[in-house]
Amino acid sequence: MHAMQYELSLPADYDMDIIRARVSRIGHLLDDWGGLGFKTYLMRERGVDGSPVNQYAPFYLWNTAQGMNAFLWGGAFQGLVNDFGRPVVQHWTGLGYEEGGAAGSPAKVAVRRRQPVPEGVELSEVMGEAGREAGRLAALDGAVCAAAAVDPRHWELVHFSLWDHDSPKASGEVFRVLHMSAPERDRLPRGRQW
Repeated sequence: MHAMQYELSLPADYDMDIIRARVSRIGHLLDDWGGLGFKTYLMRERGVDGSPVNQYAPFYLWNTAQGMNAFLWGGAFQGLVNDFGRPVVQHWTGLGYEEGGAAGSPAKVAVRRRQPVPEGVELSEVMGEAGREAGRLAALDGAVCAAAAVDPRHWELVHFSLWDHDSPKASGEVFRVLHMSAPERDRLPRGRQW
């Protein structure tokens, strides 16, 4: 499993209805993309849910590197690049994934928490705990799913969860889910990823 996200931070006075309309127009294009567990079309709006910025920040969980590469290099990503410029694409390798009790419900919000992996720690313990955190989040009321992943280049953990309500019991940055394409969500491997 591969996690991926890019963030487009937009001006404070940007009309976020432009992003909503974009997702409404093109969101379905990945609804049957091979190798994609799911893509959540995420948005933060300045002043909403504590966000200091306007931001469009899709988050992906990929089942295959081939599916991810086909998206990035096969033309689909080029449309975003043409419209907004080429963003930094963050990438993490999967540590754990669990479906929640609300797995059959539509996701309303996502919570993302990034944290550094400290120096001098036992890596297997830290990665194991991150994977267990995905299970803990998935067990909470209203959780659709939860994942944990790590970027070993920058030694950063990311915890990502989807919720069927507006008041999740997870800490981190809150995003609104505008659409979710989930062609191979049922194939995402559950539990520990190593």
